[in-house]
Amino acid sequence: MKNKNVTARTNLRLAHRLWGQLSAASSQALRQLTQRYALSISAGDLQFLNGGWYVTHSGLLQLALRRGCRGIETVLQEQSSDPVAARWVFRATVYKSAGSRGFVGYGDADPSNISSVVRGAEMRVAETRAVNRALRKAYGIGLCSVEELGALPSVRTSSSATPLPANGSPSSNGNGQPRLRDRLCLLIRQYNLDANLVKAYAAEFCGTETLRGASRELVESFISHLSNAAKENRDALVCKLNSYSRQAEVES
Repeated sequence: MKNKNVTARTNLRLAHRLWGQLSAASSQALRQLTQRYALSISAGDLQFLNGGWYVTHSGLLQLALRRGCRGIETVLQEQSSDPVAARWVFRATVYKSAGSRGFVGYGDADPSNISSVVRGAEMRVAETRAVNRALRKAYGIGLCSVEELGALPSVRTSSSATPLPANGSPSSNGNGQPRLRDRLCLLIRQYNLDANLVKAYAAEFCGTETLRGASRELVESFISHLSNAAKENRDALVCKLNSYSRQAEVES
């Protein structure tokens, strides 16, 4: 099943809004990713960090769904894990078809190689990384996934991007539209979501340590993505949110 809602033109237009002018090589890479895998920036499938493209966990799962993936199996590697040190290793196997022998990937996580946003959720991060590596092997994606990074690098945004003020909500633009903070809170209440987990998801989606460090354009993109995800499949969204640490605090 192909994602007919994404085109190279729409991806490039949004990429320029979020991250400014791209190099010719980055633009061409985005065209190829769009045409080959139907990955969508607005859906949160891709992030552009320090001049390179990274695929997200949700983007890989959506690709697997479109390609008819038959199943994903994960197994904790107990001999390689150390619960006392919060070090976990998982083995994931992706089955593309009923007769597939499976594509295997391993993922590890400990406090030294994860973002502070998800500190305390090393086990879930390790499993996600294993699944991501197996999915990338299965579908021939050479990109590293965002979740496989340690502390997330800063995101290069357009010089015209308007950063959020320290309180996390932009000033009124005078057109009567709700502030970004209010729109996000409304979605959380409307779909009964865990605000702490939404904040952790938002920070990862925007490629920043905290939501406060994200530009207005990135926050708008996340809100649009969250709204679409909640409408299409709230249960799947809740499962995604549950993969994040509950230690994340809602900003006042």
